[in-house]
Amino acid sequence: MSSRQPQPPQEHQQQYQQYQEYQEYQQESYGQDSYAWPPQQQTYPPYYETYDPYAEPSAPSSPGTPVRATGPEPEPEPEPEPDDPGYTLPAVPESSWAVDNRRGKLLGRGVLGCLLLVQAGLSLRLRGTAFQDEALYIASGHYELNNLLHGTKLPVDFAGYFSGHPKLYPVLAAAVDSYFGLTGVRVLSLLFMLAATGLLYAVTRRLFNLRAALGAAALFSVLQSTTVLGNFATYDAAAIFLLALSMYAVVRTDRMRSAAVLLAAPPAALAFAVKYASGLYLPTLVLLAVVTAHRHRGVKTLGRGVFLGAGIGALLGAGYVLSGPLGGISSTTTNRAQGADSAMKLLEHSAEWGGLVFLAALVGSVAYALRGRMGEMPWIEGETAGRVRRAGLGVVLTGTALLAPAYQIHLHTEVSLYKHVGFGLLFAAPMAGLGMARLVGPHFRHPQLGIMVYVLALVFGMVQAQKAYSFPDSSPMVAYLRTVAHVDKKGFYLAEEQEVPAYYLRDVTGWNQWQNTYFMDYRGKDGKQHTGPDAFEQAVRDGRFDVIVMHGSVTPATYEAVKKGLKGNTHYRLAAVFPFTTSSGQNAYRIWVKR
Repeated sequence: MSSRQPQPPQEHQQQYQQYQEYQEYQQESYGQDSYAWPPQQQTYPPYYETYDPYAEPSAPSSPGTPVRATGPEPEPEPEPEPDDPGYTLPAVPESSWAVDNRRGKLLGRGVLGCLLLVQAGLSLRLRGTAFQDEALYIASGHYELNNLLHGTKLPVDFAGYFSGHPKLYPVLAAAVDSYFGLTGVRVLSLLFMLAATGLLYAVTRRLFNLRAALGAAALFSVLQSTTVLGNFATYDAAAIFLLALSMYAVVRTDRMRSAAVLLAAPPAALAFAVKYASGLYLPTLVLLAVVTAHRHRGVKTLGRGVFLGAGIGALLGAGYVLSGPLGGISSTTTNRAQGADSAMKLLEHSAEWGGLVFLAALVGSVAYALRGRMGEMPWIEGETAGRVRRAGLGVVLTGTALLAPAYQIHLHTEVSLYKHVGFGLLFAAPMAGLGMARLVGPHFRHPQLGIMVYVLALVFGMVQAQKAYSFPDSSPMVAYLRTVAHVDKKGFYLAEEQEVPAYYLRDVTGWNQWQNTYFMDYRGKDGKQHTGPDAFEQAVRDGRFDVIVMHGSVTPATYEAVKKGLKGNTHYRLAAVFPFTTSSGQNAYRIWVKR
């Protein structure tokens, strides 16, 4: 084998020559030991090109072009990871809209606005002349207003049998009626109910989250009682609004000092004064003040309940002293007369008018007691209340829906039950909204379930409201009395639901000129004292009334007694018959005029 040093290829001879000259220059300048690259013994290695067998063929390099040997490149050393990345990823909420950012708030308010428009439309679609209770409160309000402004003597003691203070809502309704009529007073009720729905939304959003708040508002806004009371000129709508305002104050002050809960006392006391039956829900407000207090306060949570209860009691005591005797509290609320309706009938109707929302509230209460977090209850640092406190909140709110049915079952009467169930469902609605959110699931997993519940509640509410808001059309009867019968301030008139003609004809007649058909004491021309149906029969025989207006739907026993008195009676003639249709069927106003 030859020891001849291999030479580079011909095309690289010039480069190799330059390399040798550079090596000689280094040795002369620095010496052999001062520069160790390349060593003196090292000979130029064989210079061969290396080729990648899998690479694409390339064009041959031109003469004089340097070719670099290829080989595996060293991998770069990994950079050390920092101990602290400098940021923290937020926890992903289990439920959409669980965090109230600005976008979520705007979206929630927009949806709430749509719900309120639907609620207003459902109420305003109801039509009818004045109902007996509407006529009573507005007409009495005019007399009370004249008494306040001009000192005019009241025709009767309205406070003796009204189920609310006659100088509160009736006076407000009369003032509105003076300028805008019955329609204006009904619009006032609509504003009260819309405000109650808005406050309910705020309460539920504070307790849970935006989804539950929208669910609560959606279900409450389409209830039969909500729809009817939104176009009904009675003090029920005002009382519900005041209870909602008090509930909002209780929940809004949950993390403030205990004395801050006193802000809820004035609307609560005023709600009782407006409608005495609201007192049934004052204990709920007191318990709610305890349950919603921040859980880290311990025994101090009881102080909120004591403060609120004492504040409400003090205001009610002061109001009672200033207002004088209120016999209506006993006759209409605490010692109301017993009825004859069965408990089963009342349970069936209660379930019909509020069963769906109550069932949703039960689902929400049980689900919340079992599982505290699905984006709800924004306590400090994202903590949730304990299971006992969660269960207590569900019992207080959902159980309140049972108070009105239980009370009226105790009284065996269905009077006003269709309205009173709405009071309890106002408190149960937050849990119903939570139950609706739990049915939908996190991240809107099952939206069809929520839509189904809302549509069912909407359909039931529409049908039931149309049925409840069905009373006789009194406009032709009133027009006849004014233009043909010529009622005036001298006559004495018998009318079933006498409040209706007394309201419409208050400019030409007085309140005491109208006799109702519920009760009457009468000393006949025969010298005997009569009472009950016999009194009406004898008064008709004696020709005591100048006009008789009856249809028989309200007091059938009196109607039969009047017909007996009219049989063969030469004092009266049947002057007019005005048919009408209600949800109960067809009937007619019959007007007898004295000859």
